[in-house]
Amino acid sequence: MRSFLFVLTLSAAVASAQTNPAPTGQAPAATTAAPADAAADKAASPDVVGQLVKDLGITPKQAEGTAGTLFGVAKGAMKAEDFGKVAAAVPEMDALLKAAPAPDAKSSAISMVTGAAGAGGAGGMVAAASTLSKLGLKPETIAKAAPALVKIVQGKGGAEVGNLLAAALK
Repeated sequence: MRSFLFVLTLSAAVASAQTNPAPTGQAPAATTAAPADAAADKAASPDVVGQLVKDLGITPKQAEGTAGTLFGVAKGAMKAEDFGKVAAAVPEMDALLKAAPAPDAKSSAISMVTGAAGAGGAGGMVAAASTLSKLGLKPETIAKAAPALVKIVQGKGGAEVGNLLAAALK
């Protein structure tokens, strides 16, 4: 039931974001790897950003915002000690968190309502979907973002750290 509630509210948030699209659309993936890789190298946590660029076909700026948004959700859903383990596995975590676009009032309200209804981290993920759509990400890309980030963190920090992040992003 909790999973159904999450999918339902996530779909509603994405649909709402699509009716009020961001001023710019999703930038097309780079046709050559070199420019994207060079931009990713200048980004906060270049390894994480570069892998998200490659896995999701998004720009380095979108990847920074995506990582920052999802790590922000996780930080809010995890014990400080557990988030500390995730942060230790990700270089420049503070810079990634700062790269996240500010959530709008509508997504903040959705997060509060779903969180109050006992949905736990689902409220944060609904708000994250709305925030990620502001970066110009398509719904199918948003759906792949959390699993891609968990895989990256698991590769850097091990299975325990990956599992902590995965649990916070459910």
